[in-house]
This record gives sequence, C-alpha cells and structure tokens, in this order.
Amino acid sequence: MLEYGITEDGNLKVLDGSGKPYWWTNMETSSPMYRTAKLMDTGNLVVSHVEQENLTERVVWQSFENPTDTFIPGMKMDASLALTSWKSYDDPAPGNFTFRQDQEEVNQFIIWKRSLRYWKSGVSVHNESSMPYLASPLYSNTRLIMNFSGQLQYLKWDTERIWSLIWAEPRDRCSVYNACGNFASCNSKNDIMCNCLPGFKPSLLESWNRGDFSGGCTRKSILCGKNTESDIFLSLEMMKVGNPDTQFNAKNDMECKIECLDNCRCQAYSYEVSKITRRGGNGSSACWIWSEDLNNLQEEYDSGQNLLVRVAISDTEATTRNCETCGTNMIPYPLSTGPKCGEPMYFNFHCNITTGQVSFEAPGGTFRVTNIYPEKRKFIIQIKDANNCGDRSLQDKILQLNQSSPFKVISWCNFGQANFSSDLSFKGEDESEIGWDPPPEPTCSSPRDCKDWPNSTCNSTGDGKRRCLCNSNFVWDSLSLNCTQAGNFEQTDGHSTGKMPLSLIIAIAFTSVIVLIILSTTIICIYFWRRRIGTRQENGEIAQKSPVFHVYDNERRVKDFIQSGRFKENDPKGIDVPFFDLESILTATDCFSSANKLGQGGFGPVYKGTFPGGQEIAVKRLSSGSGQGLEEFKNEVVLIAKLQHRNLVRLLGYCLKGDEKMLLYEYMPNKSLDFFIFDRKLCKLLDWDMRFKIILGIARGLLYLHQDSRLRIIHRDLKTSNILLDEEMNPKISDFGLARIFGGKETARNTNRVVGTYGYMSPEYALDGFFSVKSDVFSFGVVVLEIISGKRNTGFYQPEHALSLLGYAWHSWKEDKALDLIDQTLCESCNTDEYLKCVNVGLLCIQEDPSDRPTMSNVVFMLGSETATLPTPKQPAFIVRRLPSSRASSSSKPETFSNNELTVTLEDGR
Repeated sequence: MLEYGITEDGNLKVLDGSGKPYWWTNMETSSPMYRTAKLMDTGNLVVSHVEQENLTERVVWQSFENPTDTFIPGMKMDASLALTSWKSYDDPAPGNFTFRQDQEEVNQFIIWKRSLRYWKSGVSVHNESSMPYLASPLYSNTRLIMNFSGQLQYLKWDTERIWSLIWAEPRDRCSVYNACGNFASCNSKNDIMCNCLPGFKPSLLESWNRGDFSGGCTRKSILCGKNTESDIFLSLEMMKVGNPDTQFNAKNDMECKIECLDNCRCQAYSYEVSKITRRGGNGSSACWIWSEDLNNLQEEYDSGQNLLVRVAISDTEATTRNCETCGTNMIPYPLSTGPKCGEPMYFNFHCNITTGQVSFEAPGGTFRVTNIYPEKRKFIIQIKDANNCGDRSLQDKILQLNQSSPFKVISWCNFGQANFSSDLSFKGEDESEIGWDPPPEPTCSSPRDCKDWPNSTCNSTGDGKRRCLCNSNFVWDSLSLNCTQAGNFEQTDGHSTGKMPLSLIIAIAFTSVIVLIILSTTIICIYFWRRRIGTRQENGEIAQKSPVFHVYDNERRVKDFIQSGRFKENDPKGIDVPFFDLESILTATDCFSSANKLGQGGFGPVYKGTFPGGQEIAVKRLSSGSGQGLEEFKNEVVLIAKLQHRNLVRLLGYCLKGDEKMLLYEYMPNKSLDFFIFDRKLCKLLDWDMRFKIILGIARGLLYLHQDSRLRIIHRDLKTSNILLDEEMNPKISDFGLARIFGGKETARNTNRVVGTYGYMSPEYALDGFFSVKSDVFSFGVVVLEIISGKRNTGFYQPEHALSLLGYAWHSWKEDKALDLIDQTLCESCNTDEYLKCVNVGLLCIQEDPSDRPTMSNVVFMLGSETATLPTPKQPAFIVRRLPSSRASSSSKPETFSNNELTVTLEDGR
C-alpha cells in the first residue's frame, strides 16, 4: 500500500508500506511545518512554502512545470518543458521517448527516441502538422500524452466517459522522421515501405535486406561528371520532402530547372505557381532548391508536391526499350507500361502519372504493385479479395492468369517482409509475389531497334514476327538479356569463363535429342489415353460444378476480330474473357425468373444472379428484337476485356449457346445514375459532394478510354442511364456495344450508320456521321448539366424561349444567373465555386465546334484544380428545343427508330 505526503525534509514523496520512497520532488530541505501541498481545480499539484516573517505563500514546486508523460490545458509549452513516456503500458519508469520544443526552430516540436530524432512537426514545404492542444481552453477535459509506443496522442473525455483519440503523430510508419533514410521514399501502404529512388542504391545493402532502412540510399553515379548533359530530372508527384535549402521567385519551370543544373550540389527542385482566382489575376511563382541530401521522403502524400530529382540518365535507362520510370518505380525490361516500350507480351502494367503508382492488370482485375525486383524477376502485388490466405486455390479465382501468360505466382499472401524498427504496426493489404518468365529475343521493326543488343540482327521468325535474332556463333541468353557466344559458358562463381569442348557439345546434343523423342512419345500416349477416359466419363455422367472459365488469347488483331463474322461457342481464336456455360447461368438466375429481373435496356433484359459461392452478378441477355447484333455483342466482350479502370464496369464473362448471347457483369446494387437524379425523392440522397465525386469519376473513366487504356476507345453512347453506381456510389461507365477503337494518330472517323441516344449525340455526329473523342466530350457535357440540374435534356422545356436544357444553361450563364440551373435539393449542401466550375466545364464540352471543346485530360485538370483559369464557353449546339414525334414523347419506354442510316434511342422519364 502506497502513502504520500510532505516528509521531514520538506519534500513531497510517495512511499511504500516500509517507508521506501518511490518518487519525490527533490527540493531543498525545509521544515515540513512550513510547506503545504494543494491540488488545484486546473489539475496542477502545487507545493508552497510559508514565509515566517509575513506568513505569505511562495510556490516552490508544481506539477505543471515538472510533468511526466502528460500535458493538460493550463500548462505552458515552453523550451524547458518535456514529456517523457512510460517504459511500458504498466511501468511508469522513464521510457524511450521524449517530446519537447525544437531548440533550433520556432514553433517546431520534436519527439526524440533516446538520442535520435524520431518525429518532427512541419518537415514539409507545405506545413500541415498542427498542434491542436495548444489552443485547448481550460477545463476542456483534454490531455496530450507521450505514449510509451512513441506516439504523441491528443485525447478528449467524451460523453460516454471514455478517452477518445482526436489526433496523433506520428500517424503511421512513414510519419517517423526520415523513416527510410536519405534518397529513399516511404509508402505506408506497402508491407516493405522503403524504396530507393530511381538512380540510387542502398547505402548498406545487408542492413537494407534485413529491413533496417535507416542508412538510406546513395547515388549510383556522381552528378556534374564529364558530361553534365546526361543528367535528367525524375518527376515525382504527390511527394512529401524535407525543407528546401533555398527559395526564390521564378518566371517559369525552365528558369527553376536551369538554376538547379548550374549548381553541381543541386539534388532536386520544385516549381509551383501561386494560386489565382477563377476570373484570372496576377500572381508570383516559387522555385525551391534542395542542395543537401533529400530526406523525409514520402509517396502518395495528399498535400505533397511535384518534386524533380536530378539523376544520371545511364542509371535509369538500361536500354532504349526500357519504359520510363513511374514515380519512384523503375520498370525493368521486358515489363511494359505502354505499346512503345518493353516487350508486347509483358504489356500488363499501367502507370498512374498522377500518383506515380504502378498497377498490374490481370484477367481477374487490376492489382497495386508495391515493389519490383529486376534481379530476381519478380514483383509484389496487393490482394484485396484474399479473405483466406491459407487457401492457395484462391489465386486462380482472383488472378485468372492464362497458362500462356509469362507471369506465374511465386508465393501467395506474403506477410512480414519488412522488419522496420518503428513501434507503429502495419495494417495493409495481403501481398503476393508474382514472377515473370525470361523473355525471348526482343521484337523489332528495323535494324536500329537491335542496337541495344549487340551481335543480333532484325529478322523474321517462324511465327511471322520480326525479332533481334542472334548472329551465327551466338545464342540468346534470356537471363542476361544478351547474345552470348555459343562456345562460352559462365561458371557459377561468376569469375571466369571457358570454352566447352566440341565433343562434349555433340554428346550433349545427341543425348538431348534421344531424351526429347522418348519424352514426346510418352506425352502423346498419355494425352490420347486421358482423352479417351475423359470422353467416357463425359458421356456417362453430368457433373454439377461451378462455372468453368475458358480463357482465350486476346492480343491478336482486335479490330479485325470485331469486324469479322465469326464468334462461336468453340471459337479457337476467341478472347481473353471467362466463358460461362448456360447451365450455370440458368442456375444463378433461377431460369431468368421475373423476381430476378433488374430492368430492360436497349440490349435486352438484365437479370440478377448469384453463384453457389455467393458472388452476385448482373446478366445482360441479348434480345432478338434489340436491333443489336453480333458486332455489338463482340464489342462489349472484346473491349471491356481490355479495359480495367475503377470507373468502368467490370466484365466477368460471357455465354454463347445457340441463339443465346449473354454478358456477365459485376452486380451494381445502386442501379444507374438516372435512377437517382431524375427521381424527385431519390435525388435527395445525392448531395453536392457525392454528385461532384460522380462527375470526377466519369471524367476519369472517359480519360482512361481516350488516352490511358491499351486500346484507345470512343464510347459513342455516354448517358446517365449508362453510368452505374456501386455500393459506395462510385460511378462505372457501362454499355460498350456502340464503342469504336481508334489507334495511332487517328483522332476521328466517319460512319454511314449513325447510332446513339437523342439528347446526348453531338451535332457533327448526328447530322454528318462524323465522330471523334470530342463526340464523347459533348455527351459528357450533357451528363454534367443533367447531374447538377436534376433535369433531363430530352425532357426539359423552357416555354418562354423554347429552350432545351443546354439552351437554358447557356442563357443562364450569359445573364450571370447560373445558380438558377441548380437542382433545388442541392441548395444547402452545394459548394458554389465547384458548382460554377461544373457549369463552366459543361458548357465548354457542348460547344458546337468540336475543335473548341476541351479534351478529357483538360476536363479532368479543370475539375480537379483549384487555381486554373477556365476559358469562356462559346454558344453550344442544340440550344433551341426540337420536339420529337408524338409517338416518341408519349412512350413510357426507350424506343429505337431506324431510317436506313440513322438509329436513335429516345429516353423518357420513369
């Protein structure tokens, strides 16, 4: 049992039952009769000394000036105050962490781990670290505690009588000061969180491989060598970085770049234009220069900046065929992020230039790549759907890699790769290792394509492709990616080479031929034996199994395949999409029961289905009277198979059986966008933030189609009913039956068969059959105006001026009454600046001349930027309403009218 009080020497002490002191105030000795201890209302424990002469009290010690691990309102945060953590959860002895003011910088705070700096506030150019407790009023029931785990926590006593966490730093592993050392970036989303910047290598390789990243990274080549023109700058987006060494006003990015190049010590620079208003205005711009080693780097930082790091070009591009770096990730040959780099058969990667993150595109979905190891020919992906990591069979269902794919799973669900010394735990996605097969000889189109592979010549191969084939007396070494002399071999220790005797070569070749003949004969016999047994079993019984996926090759002549007349159930040259048998679909949809019917589209009826494992699907069943034939069906299957984006609907598979043609999609529980915005009750569920998020999502999906996907695609039928919403109300563009591929430098095309939806078609397409990416931009503009107004373009009528929705929006904008257009349910939640931006962008998109309309990349920039000055729109097309026929206006369902070359869908209210 513990006791406390003022002892004989005048100190306040805490004693155990035997009188042994556990803690005391350590003041000068005085008679206890002259000292008192009081606990004030503020929580301050005060020891006072009574002066004998005048009986006044003088404070000689107080807990507010001698804290342990806790800071409460009323205490003074000055240079002398320090909070020291406990040793453990239940041991109040001094621990490893101390929090105090920075003695060198004003209004900066540091957490020390023993003698090492562990965390520091305001280490970025954009200072986001704030200390909420500094403004806490007295008696606010809050406290700041230096936790034994190394985390500074701000807590509040809530109405449920518990301490709730309001704020904490460091918030994750990357918030720790310089967590990965110099010239290494940190990403808290990755299991192995540290990665050397491109052109750098670990300073202490053995420690780095053990998970100790404190040593950081060092340059592979020095700057300002003999050829300074060989230096380039890597553009790293959304980066957090330590404070720059110098700053000045620059006219443009080039001036900032030259300033860095002229200084051999310059490691990196960042240029930023100051914020300006929407209507324009003058502003300055800033150039930051880093001359010392870069530290405290962090990727995918919300308030991060564009950092340009100086490196030697020889350290980032091994060959001209290497893809450009993606953020802090180097893309080694043969991996490919685009059609002009790497090897075509390895074109399964995508670089998000906004975040600098790489993704791996497999038939089963898109997966985030966290690390790439060229020397081991493997990379790490994150698996979000691996609920049972002990079941390795899940990898086939999740990834759906083809047998012919050069990618193979090495290990499933890897954990604990990193041994980071921080006390902050990692709570990320499951990770798996994927390896790639060594590549064959590089493809080529001319002799100059083979200059990076000495002793090779561009020649045709047996499969019709041209490759850099090794010259005589040389053979392709797929491990070193070079042509090596046929008679040479390399010893395992890597120190010496020698020539293999000719007799040994002949003996090995003869033995290999004999073994090959025997092996081939055995395989052929086994094949026919198993085929005969399988045929008997198939004829004798019907197995009740889950849907079987049949995956085909999808890389050859996609355009020719779509335009061809073939597409059958057993087509050997099909596509890389899972094929489902009809029986499994009948079971999933309960034989297309009316209870499972979700709706009716131009394609035909749509049904909900559930597979035995619980997976929900949407089945589109081609109606014989839909007017859409084999080509539209193939469009859906082939194009969506090649498209993988969070704002595009995901195709799960297809089915062909006799006259039945069906498409299987991921199930969208919230139906389509028009179901909400045009319903006077349901529209209230979409506030402004949600509508603006939907607009941004549609824009990003279209940008992917036009610019970033493998096949550049024009949708041609973008409308609110083709925007599906998932459970989190994320938009997904659907219905690619009318989509068309355009490639190379092609930007537009003419057609004699105009198809689309009334109210969404651009004038040049509806009247002249001319379509381009700007046709989709027009449709997007109509969708934006419908979303923010809650009114259909085809159903809107302004009687005073006979205006369509587009015309009403245009006249409201011209008369500076754009707010008259807003859906009245948005009045309370609307962000006026964002709303006016959307009106402006919508009007820019529906301008009559296609050349005046912005590209989708410009649209995404304008919507996402808070500083961009938007152009003034010109008069749009179709501003005066032309009423459709009485037959169309009285219809309660979408109808399709055909007149030789024109097919138009009319959409009416529900």
